[in-house]
Amino acid sequence: MGMMSEFKEFAVKGNALDMAVGLILGAAMGKIVSSLVADVLMPVISLAMGGVSFSNLFKNLGDGTFSTLAAAQEAGAATLNYGLFIQAIIDFIIIAFVIFMIVRTVNKLKKAEEEEDTGPSAEDLLTEIRDSLAK
Repeated sequence: MGMMSEFKEFAVKGNALDMAVGLILGAAMGKIVSSLVADVLMPVISLAMGGVSFSNLFKNLGDGTFSTLAAAQEAGAATLNYGLFIQAIIDFIIIAFVIFMIVRTVNKLKKAEEEEDTGPSAEDLLTEIRDSLAK
């Protein structure tokens, strides 16, 4: 078996295709969740905190004073960007929660589907046959 035929067999297998679809959907879902965080949730959180923007929370490690992180970065100043770190943590928590909710929903749907598909057990059928023969 040549390398090309092995690759073709691998690429056409269901698992490889499922994984590719999952990665593509995951990337798209990541964009949606990032937009949810940046465009919907963070403005509300910022408003609740008195207009503080996490992206502008930083500590200048060098000389000079800068009003924004962008100004400090443009000047080439060494900064500790703890606001961006807080933002990354919030993003992670929200993304993890969304994934948890999706997995939870899928598991519930699978469980409901399995319960629908399972008919009476063999023991129930044998008991029913016995009872009808006894009559």
